[in-house]
Amino acid sequence: MNANTASAFARREWGPLYVTLRNALATRRWRAIPLTLGAVCLTAVFQLVQNRPWGLGPVRGLGFVRAEDPLLPALLRTPLSLFVPALDLPVWGALAQVLVVFGSAEICLGRARTLLIAYVATLAGTTYARIGIALGPGGLLGLPASDAQVIDTGPSAAVVGLAVVVCLRYRAWFTLALVIVSMAVEVLVKDNLAGKEHLAAIVVALVVYGVAALPRKRGRQRHAGQRSRVGNRSGAPPIRS
Repeated sequence: MNANTASAFARREWGPLYVTLRNALATRRWRAIPLTLGAVCLTAVFQLVQNRPWGLGPVRGLGFVRAEDPLLPALLRTPLSLFVPALDLPVWGALAQVLVVFGSAEICLGRARTLLIAYVATLAGTTYARIGIALGPGGLLGLPASDAQVIDTGPSAAVVGLAVVVCLRYRAWFTLALVIVSMAVEVLVKDNLAGKEHLAAIVVALVVYGVAALPRKRGRQRHAGQRSRVGNRSGAPPIRS
């Protein structure tokens, strides 16, 4: 791939997204991503608190989710679990994910949609864990009973779901394929709960985007049909877009 081909690919793949992010940050700077900045700060606070001798208990009560927990407390903890970094992973990874992906989604999709997709993707992973454990380790979608005790926190499922929706929104097809393939490879290489939750988040994000796109698609089809009928009545050929 020569320089011109690579440049054309980059403009086609990331150009519209880059322009949207650049314009928002140039005009509003950090005011363009208040939700993201709050999420980064909340994640950092949870990291600091849970690593103190007095802090692990309160964080466990507020944001730790396990598949063996009763359903109602798990659902109540799920929103905050998104901002509790995994204890066995470096916190800078979670902070970078939140800053880059949440920030892009907040600018491109809006705060309300970003929050909704992040929560739905996280909830999809939590729900899948319960279903997988119920299926048992024998099936393709099953999980071992020991995974019921795994502490299920962190922004990764939300990040994956948001990345999928942003790629779909801006038709970044190569990046979308890269996200999906990398998550599938993760499951093949390291068959664990987190990897399969990421796949669940991808499936739910695709469904959410598809459902949300249906009214727009029907509206375009209805508008095209109306223009076609107007053209036929006037004796002119149908207008084609």
